[in-house]
Amino acid sequence: MYQNKHEIVLASGSPRRQQYLQEMGLKFTVRTSVVNEQPVAGESPEDFVMRMAVEKAVSVSRQYPDAWVISGDTVVCLDKKILGKPLDEKEAVALLLTMSGREHRVLTGFCVTHSGQGVKVVKSVNTFVRFTVFTKETAEAYVAAGESLDKAGAYGIQGKGACLVESIDGSYSNVVGLPLCELLNVLLSHKVIEPAWPGQLRKSLR
Repeated sequence: MYQNKHEIVLASGSPRRQQYLQEMGLKFTVRTSVVNEQPVAGESPEDFVMRMAVEKAVSVSRQYPDAWVISGDTVVCLDKKILGKPLDEKEAVALLLTMSGREHRVLTGFCVTHSGQGVKVVKSVNTFVRFTVFTKETAEAYVAAGESLDKAGAYGIQGKGACLVESIDGSYSNVVGLPLCELLNVLLSHKVIEPAWPGQLRKSLR
C-alpha cells in the first residue's frame, strides 16, 4: 500500500509494531534501545509515554543520523494510574481483575525523528476500552494461554484478549501498540513514504 522514499528505522522490538509496518508495505531496520522506563514524580501518563518515545528515538537516531527513526511507548491507565507489564502470572491475573467490568484508557506516545534534518514529531493517542465482567477463573485461563506477560495491562486485544473486551472507543491499532493512522499521516506529511500504486492501476489513472 505504501513504499519508502527514505530509510526507516523502527526503534522497537515489538512484534505488533513490526507487523503493522510490514503490512503497510514498508521496509525498515529494527534497532532497540535501553531506557529507564520509570515515570518521574508528578508526570502525567501523556507526558510519560511521549518522553519514553522521544528517549528511545533519540538514542537510536544517534546511530542512524541519515534515517527516519520511529519509536513508540504504550501504557494502560486505570483511574489515572499507569498499569505496566505484569512481572508474573499472579500479577497479570490481579491486573485483569481490577479492570473487569470497567473502562480503562490505552495511551501510546510515538516519535518520528530525523537527527540529520533536525526534525522531531511527538504525539500521543488515546483509546478507551471497556472490559466485560469476568471471573477470576476466566482471568487465570487467559493468563495461562500465554498472552499476558509481555503486554501493558496484561492483555492483547489482537489475540485471545479480545474475549475480555466489551467495547472500544478510538483507534484499534493504538490498543495493539501503534496508532497507525496518525503515524502514517506524519510519515506522509514529511514525505518519508508515499502510496505504492500497482503499475497497471497507475497507467489507468493517467
